[in-house]
Amino acid sequence: MSLRAIVFDFDGVIANSEPLHFQAFRDVLAAEGMTLSERDYYDRYLGFDDLGVFRALGIDERRLSDFATQKAIRIEALERDVSILFPGAAEAVRRLAAAVPLAIASGAIGVEIRRVLEREQLAQFFVAVVAAEDAPNSKPAPDPYLHAVARLGAACGGQLSPGDCVAIEDSHWGLESARTAGLKTVAVAHTYDRHALSADLVVEGLDSLEIGSLRSICSV
Repeated sequence: MSLRAIVFDFDGVIANSEPLHFQAFRDVLAAEGMTLSERDYYDRYLGFDDLGVFRALGIDERRLSDFATQKAIRIEALERDVSILFPGAAEAVRRLAAAVPLAIASGAIGVEIRRVLEREQLAQFFVAVVAAEDAPNSKPAPDPYLHAVARLGAACGGQLSPGDCVAIEDSHWGLESARTAGLKTVAVAHTYDRHALSADLVVEGLDSLEIGSLRSICSV
């Protein structure tokens, strides 16, 4: 196998947005008299998309859409007029895009992903974006990565094997999703300690990620 494409997670990998997502969830829940601790968010809910978080917290199905809408409004306000990219993220995206096609497979809402990418002038480097609304099942199910690989293959004019792709993730939910889909995995220790992450390659940050290292894990 050889490296033919790279699929990035978004929150926690490219965008340092998890603290903002936690704050947005906390604020929306607080308005309803509910509490969400930071520890619970990172230990139990970070791997879910927005609807999944509210569903896991026991919100009535009839109110899920309203809660998700309020959360989307809050996160937009929190990230307005600030850069939320991790150090080295923009440079890594440009560097890797010069070598192979890139995609995103994320549990975030598409408009939120594209808003950041466009503001940071990175949208043109991604062949495909798979967001929360694009896959029937969210991570840790393999669906987001399977959809991303399929879209990459279609965009590149031929079939693409998951084993020829590397996923770049920050959480065990995302790594499980990518691994189950058949991709090679890279864990970035942005959100969790590197010793808590199991992947083909673990790095401290995107600034140290080079195309040669990714080619190496695909050749194993």
